[in-house]
Amino acid sequence: MKPNFVIIVADQLRADALSIFGNTVVQTPHIDALAQQGIAFSEVFTQHSVCSPSRVSFISGYYPHVHGHRTLVNLIQPNQPNFLKDFKQNGYDVVHIGERGHTFEDQAAEESVSYHGFSNTDFNSVKSFSIGKIFKTDPIDVQNAIAKHPLSRAFYHGKSSDDDMTFDSACVETVQQWAAKAKTKEKPWLLYVPLFDPHPPFDVEEPWFSMYERETLSLPRQGYGYQPKYLSALSQMHGWDQYSDADWQEIKAVYYGMVSRLDDNIGKIRQALQKHHLDENTYFVIFSDHGEYLGDYGAVEKWPSGVHECLTRSPLIIAGKDIQQNKQSSALIELIDVFPTLLELAGIESKHRHYGKSFKALLSNPEQQHRHAVFSEGGFNCNEKDILEDPPYPYDLKGKIQHMNPKLVGKVACIRTQHWSYVWRLYEQHELYDRCEDPHETTNLIDQPEYIEIIHHLRDQLLQWLIETEDEIPAVVAAKITQIDLPHP
Repeated sequence: MKPNFVIIVADQLRADALSIFGNTVVQTPHIDALAQQGIAFSEVFTQHSVCSPSRVSFISGYYPHVHGHRTLVNLIQPNQPNFLKDFKQNGYDVVHIGERGHTFEDQAAEESVSYHGFSNTDFNSVKSFSIGKIFKTDPIDVQNAIAKHPLSRAFYHGKSSDDDMTFDSACVETVQQWAAKAKTKEKPWLLYVPLFDPHPPFDVEEPWFSMYERETLSLPRQGYGYQPKYLSALSQMHGWDQYSDADWQEIKAVYYGMVSRLDDNIGKIRQALQKHHLDENTYFVIFSDHGEYLGDYGAVEKWPSGVHECLTRSPLIIAGKDIQQNKQSSALIELIDVFPTLLELAGIESKHRHYGKSFKALLSNPEQQHRHAVFSEGGFNCNEKDILEDPPYPYDLKGKIQHMNPKLVGKVACIRTQHWSYVWRLYEQHELYDRCEDPHETTNLIDQPEYIEIIHHLRDQLLQWLIETEDEIPAVVAAKITQIDLPHP
């Protein structure tokens, strides 16, 4: 019997915001329980620190640069292969909870999944919820929004009303209704649930808003040595450089509350499946598309050329039959490896060439290694200024910075090994971090001459990766090439 899959994707969840990865403050009992039934992977890295490029990457198996999936709007096309389509074409009922946004172009979702949307047809996109109504273009509306709270330029809204239907609660409701009908299904199924928490704006209702005592929370980490110039530009433009310790603790407390609300919704999803006995032959998978600055380096949210550890390190938990229980793995993994692993568990071989690498062997032996290096990337060339974002409030200042100085969002590529992290920036000084001595990568060692050989070695590996993965000949073109009747010499 083919196994079933539940894949829950959080948005902007830092790995170190979970107790299973060392956080001693945040309460996430449902995520903790799932980790006890499976394996928590601590060294997993996304290929991009922005939503759409990351999601397109881990669903297609392509690095963002391969097909130019480096923006919020260049999404999976209807004719492009992807891993969800692989499941569907091999007999799976693929259910995409919520809108297709962040990932699929029009009609591409219909090609790749059996169903997508909400059980409540009044909801059809993120704009149906309060999070979709924060984008403002009228100058008076923007001024009023900023005046509501002194931290509003840090995407902070504070306590929200518990009467509001959130995106995630609509997703949970949809899962509950699907589960009630799915109990009689004969086909194997894959439930893909991309949630919104803990993505800004930072707001949450009670009891989560008051769950964490502000003054007890740790202060943001600082960077030492050369740091990319966009950090100071963002901080000065938004006024973050004027924030007090208490301000950063307030933002962190609300973010942690959102993490606990995420955990509560994950618990509700699992309970719905258990209620209808849909968990008996099912693998549960939780990860995040990317992280969040949360005050580290004086910044909030993320940045298209940001590759800091707090942005690119993703939590990953997999539980299910024949998987080691209550274990952790420190093997280096890329997010593009997750779906190939699930496909192998299902006995399916993807038909398209991709760069993901199954780590199924780790599920029975988590002490093994997987990759010798992992890669992240982002940013733009200066001659791509015309495609840079020009968004409304509250992202208006981020867009303004990019257009004022495109070099602040210049192209970047990062290689990480178990010991080192090396960052190559097109328009700025490079970065080197000792991950053994400095796991959060706060001290840039690039100027210290004793590391020159290490830098050259990592740069060579980065160059080899870029050339090996530079582009991909589309399958339809490759098929034509094989049919060409070349003349004999």
